[in-house]
Amino acid sequence: MGKDISIPEEIISSKIYLIRDQKVMLDRDLAELYQVETKQLKRQVRRNIERFPEDFMFELDKEEFDTLRSQFGTSKWGGTRYMPMAFTEQGVAMLSSVLNSPTAIKVNIQIIRVFTKIREVLADHLGLKLEIEEIKKKLSNHSKNIELVFDYLDELIEKKENLEPRKQIGYKK
Repeated sequence: MGKDISIPEEIISSKIYLIRDQKVMLDRDLAELYQVETKQLKRQVRRNIERFPEDFMFELDKEEFDTLRSQFGTSKWGGTRYMPMAFTEQGVAMLSSVLNSPTAIKVNIQIIRVFTKIREVLADHLGLKLEIEEIKKKLSNHSKNIELVFDYLDELIEKKENLEPRKQIGYKK
């Protein structure tokens, strides 16, 4: 099946952005990875728009576009006529059905694997966070219990000090 295509995970993950609280990839980055022109990718998506509901793909609005451009510092987009399309993980998966080249299929598999790894890392992170919260609760309860023990000890010491001296029993010298 042609030459083997391998893109380092770091390159793919560096092209995943958080927009509208979703992890997405932009049309131009995907086109570059798939080795097609951005306008060809957009054309294929528009021809098959019924495959791309809002939770698979959306176009950035002007404000999102300006924010994204300012994060890059330079205008890599030049005079963009149309707002970039942002594809969620499901949208990227759907792209393989409309861009049916061997390159697109192989690159798509790599991208989906990176999305999966990111999701696993986030899940592990959440698990650790929950465990830490549980430990904090236990420590908080332990410190309250220790405080109670010291309060009881203080009370016992006070009672002992307030008692009259007891007559000693035992052998006398």
